[in-house]
Amino acid sequence: MAIIQVKDLTKNYDYYSKEQGLKNSFKNVFNRKKLIKEAVKSISFDIEKGEIVGFIGPNGAGKTTTLKMLSGIIVPTGGSAVVNGFKPWERKKQFKMNFSIVMGQKTQLNWDLPALETFYLNKHIYEINDTEFKKTLDGLTEQLDVADFIKKQVRRLSLGERMRMEFIAALLHKPKVLLLDEPTIGLDLISQRTIREFIRNYNQETGSTILLTSHYMGDIESLCKRAIIINEGVIAYDGELSHVSDTINKIKLIKVQFTEKVPKSDIEKFGVIKEYDGVSAVIEADKNGLKECSKAILDTLPVVDFNIEDIPIEEAISLMYEKGGETEE
Repeated sequence: MAIIQVKDLTKNYDYYSKEQGLKNSFKNVFNRKKLIKEAVKSISFDIEKGEIVGFIGPNGAGKTTTLKMLSGIIVPTGGSAVVNGFKPWERKKQFKMNFSIVMGQKTQLNWDLPALETFYLNKHIYEINDTEFKKTLDGLTEQLDVADFIKKQVRRLSLGERMRMEFIAALLHKPKVLLLDEPTIGLDLISQRTIREFIRNYNQETGSTILLTSHYMGDIESLCKRAIIINEGVIAYDGELSHVSDTINKIKLIKVQFTEKVPKSDIEKFGVIKEYDGVSAVIEADKNGLKECSKAILDTLPVVDFNIEDIPIEEAISLMYEKGGETEE
């Protein structure tokens, strides 16, 4: 049975429009035009125990809103969700004792105190006994290599160090479900790799279920076999990450270099030009006509180097955004 079950989950926000100027400000006091923003539109998905699932989409797609509903921070407008057997927004103690959320742009650490103080606070909140607390804390600090920093004031930590402390604070009570919202945002490449390796190892060791949002495709590609893509509050794709490129009309990239400058107009007939500098070009072509297209390029243009590649996963996903939320089975 799925540990996270989402059915027709919906979240709307009410807001009011206002024209510019003092006159319209007075007018709005008596007659305001109410508008509705549909942040999440009747989405459904299940996540099995132990899965790491990438939840991706552009800014404003509904990712963070969905995670906030699954964590019980906000109440949905409609639909249902069950996380580890509980409705999150009922905020029952047993639910809160078995889940955690890490948000890259918000902190649960006290800015003016060492992270260790927050760890001790969470120890009491989650009713962790002394032996278990020490064992878990020692294990996490060793894995994240932060033993020298836990007594350091949080405001004096680097962003990478602080994010590792955030993970320790979130995992002291050994949650069964972990929601990660942009956990590597703003981090340098080394810190990103450290966090990714930790997430992977933690999942393998504990069997925890992880739902991960990120704009860094390195996070998604290195950690997730499955991706749920959301755009404008609607799920556009839910399936194997490796199938994303195949889902986008079998598009291929032809990278070609010429012995001399070739006019752009001579290249446009072969497909959409993604890059061009006169002596080289990257052409987007339909896989179904790839053989004929390749032959025509080699026969008619002064080619010195020729290569065919899959489109980057980032571009495939961007194209899925443009599909306007057509669900793939």
